[in-house]
Amino acid sequence: MLCVPCQMMANTLGELPPRHISTTEQIAMRLLFTPLHLPSRRGGITLPNRMVVAPMCQYQAIDGCATDWHLMHWGNLLNSGAAMFTIEATAVLPEGRITPNCLGLWDDCTEAALADHLQRARKLAPHTAVCMQLAHAGRKAASAVPWRGGQLLSAAEGGWQPVGPSALPHLPHEAPPHALDAQGLRDIVAAFVAAARRADGMGVDAIELHCAHGYLLHQFLSPLANQRDDAYGGSFENRIRFPLEVFTAVRAAFDGVLGVRLSATDWVDGGWDLPQSEAFAKKLKEAGCDFMHVSSAGVSPQQKITLGAGYQVPFARAIRASTGMITTAVGLITEPEQAEAILQAGDADLVALARAFLYEPRWGWHAAAKLGGTVDANPVYWRCLPREAQAAFGKVSVAQR
Repeated sequence: MLCVPCQMMANTLGELPPRHISTTEQIAMRLLFTPLHLPSRRGGITLPNRMVVAPMCQYQAIDGCATDWHLMHWGNLLNSGAAMFTIEATAVLPEGRITPNCLGLWDDCTEAALADHLQRARKLAPHTAVCMQLAHAGRKAASAVPWRGGQLLSAAEGGWQPVGPSALPHLPHEAPPHALDAQGLRDIVAAFVAAARRADGMGVDAIELHCAHGYLLHQFLSPLANQRDDAYGGSFENRIRFPLEVFTAVRAAFDGVLGVRLSATDWVDGGWDLPQSEAFAKKLKEAGCDFMHVSSAGVSPQQKITLGAGYQVPFARAIRASTGMITTAVGLITEPEQAEAILQAGDADLVALARAFLYEPRWGWHAAAKLGGTVDANPVYWRCLPREAQAAFGKVSVAQR
C-alpha cells in the first residue's frame, strides 16, 4: 500500500511512484552526502553534497540594492551545510521587479551593493557554491509585498506599468500589462545578458534563469498568458522562442554553470504542461543548459494543485528521465529521509529546499546527524554539536584551557 503523498503523486501523473527505500539501504549509500559535478564550458563545479538552498524572495532591497538584511540572510544560509545557496530572484531591469522592494542587478549601483554584501557574507562561512537566479516578473511586477497583500500597486502606491507577452492581466480585475514589442524584447534579452556578466564579475558559481512561477519567461511559454499572433505566440515552437533567445544570449555571454528553473505545469487544462516541459528542456539541453530546477504553477489563479509531500518530484523525475540532464527536485521536501529517498529512487540529482531552510537554517546539519553524513562548518561552531550529532562535522577537534 502506498503512503498518502505517494498515492497523491501516482494519481496526479497516472503512474506508480518510485519504490520506497529501506532505512538500511539509505544509510549504506547516503546519496545526500555524495559529491556531484555540475558541468560548464569553463570546467564546472563539484558540489560536496546534494543539498541546495532554493531561491527565496526577501523583499528587503532598496531601489534594487542589497541591504544588511541580505548580509545576515546570506551569511546564515551559507552556514547551513547545503552545497549550494541560490540568491533570490534578482531582477534584470527595474520594471522587472516583483515588488518595489525586490533585489536587482541592472546598473553599477545595484551591482556594487550586491557584490559587497555577498563578498562579506561569504567570508563568514565555509566555501559554499553560490547560484544567482536572474528574473523578470513581467505582468506580475509592481506588486505589494506579501505581508501587505501582494496585489498590483497603482502609480500612487509606488507601482509602475508592467509588461508581458500579451495585454492580458494576471487577475481579471487588474489593468492589463503593456504587450512587449520587438524593441522591448531586444531590451530584455540585453538586460539578461548584462546582468549575467555582472554576476560573473562578482564571482558567482552558477546562474539560474527564472522560467517559472508565472513570471515573464513562463508567461511566454504558457498559452494562458501568451496570446500573441506573431512569431512569439501561438504554436509551441513560437511560445518557446523568446525564452530560448534569452537563454541562448546568456549562454553566449556566460561560460559558467547555467541552468533554468521551470514550471513543469500550469495545473490548468489547456495551459503549459509536462509534455511541453520535456520538449522545451530538450531544446535547452541542445542550447547548452547545464541543469534543470523543476517547479510548477504560478501563471494562473485558476490553477488546481494537488498538494502533498514532494508533490513536484514526479515532474523532476520525468524531465530527468526524458533528457538525461542534471535535475533538481523542489517542493514540500522537508525531512532528510525524504530527500534521501528522492535521490535513491533516481528521481533527481539534487534536492532543493526553501521554506524548510528559512524555518531551520541549520537543516543541513540536522540531515547529516540523522543520516550519518558530514557537512563543513565554520570552526567557531565546532563545539556546538550535541552528543548524538558529534560526527556531523567530520573529524574535528577543539581544545581550550
